[in-house]
Amino acid sequence: MDKEIKTVRTFAAPGRIEIGGNHTDHQRGVVLAAAVDLESRCIVSPNGTNTVRIESQGFGITEVDISDVSVRENERGSTAALIRGVAAWFKTHGFAVVGFDGRVSSDIPAGSGLSSSAAFEVLTGNVFCGLSGADVSPLDIALAGQYAENVYFGKPSGLMDQVSSAFGGLVMIDFQDPDKPLITPIRADFEGFAVCVVDTGGSHADLTPNYAEISEEMRSVSNAFGKDYLREVREDEFYSSVGELRHLGDRAVLRAVHFFGENLRVPKQAVALEKGNLSGFLEMVRDSGRSSLQYLQNAYDPAVPGEQGLTLALALSERVLGDSGASRINGGGFAGTILSFVPDSMRDEYSSSMSAAFGAGACRFLNIRSSGGGEIV
Repeated sequence: MDKEIKTVRTFAAPGRIEIGGNHTDHQRGVVLAAAVDLESRCIVSPNGTNTVRIESQGFGITEVDISDVSVRENERGSTAALIRGVAAWFKTHGFAVVGFDGRVSSDIPAGSGLSSSAAFEVLTGNVFCGLSGADVSPLDIALAGQYAENVYFGKPSGLMDQVSSAFGGLVMIDFQDPDKPLITPIRADFEGFAVCVVDTGGSHADLTPNYAEISEEMRSVSNAFGKDYLREVREDEFYSSVGELRHLGDRAVLRAVHFFGENLRVPKQAVALEKGNLSGFLEMVRDSGRSSLQYLQNAYDPAVPGEQGLTLALALSERVLGDSGASRINGGGFAGTILSFVPDSMRDEYSSSMSAAFGAGACRFLNIRSSGGGEIV
């Protein structure tokens, strides 16, 4: 790629925080999520070919021939897989894609649970959309990103991350119909509180098998009832059958317990926020964090029991914040970040405590971003 790229257009897509609904989206559940003021940005110039060439900070140059959008096993887990996968979705659905040269920069820490991969997917979709003039909706772009991540990249994620990045703001998303999720903007005023993510130093990069186990184990429970997803199983029928389900493994049953509890909790969180009931909302955030820790069990990789940064961060947060604030695992879990709501009066104390445990700058205060992915004009 030439060192000088004529800047024709600039596109961006934000990262996200997960506020409620940990690992419920892939079971067609309900989630609360918000875009944040961290983003991936790309300056682009169409190159008149069928080739996408992207130079990314820390990742060098990735070149993809988008005339061939077949799945390539040797690209699993790579930037090329995401580009090719998004291009494949566009082509399959009748949208044009054009080659371009681009430079990507990002302040979303990779592997931190802030959805750097989803932001890149949404960014790529917006570039294709913008350069070709295709009439592609934010939901289409989110679906293209999920398709790329599931089929080409090889990570069995739900759609929450991509929807959050594509739409922006704070939203409740109901995935009962995953092709047409119900997306509801939520009005929330966190006056008196700061939103913070604590980076515990672990990375999500090698944890795809852990995420796959969660969806597989939840699916094993739903399959026992002849259903494909836990959303299709009646909660009372599940609880009356626990004894018969234990042959699937107690962890699978506990993960289903988490799903049912979390899926009921999310709409109540949304109502609490709409009514300005912050104390009730924070109590449910704490309940969500405990459910992930005890039932979902995604606080650390069981193959590496000596590394439990998320659990430690939750314990320290509980000690510092007590009932004045709240913390929970942010995103997929096993490593990465926790999300905390910190009273303004405790910002310094909380930041110092987290930095002492996880290093300077571990605590990052964020703002919710109203806009999703798109062109910067």
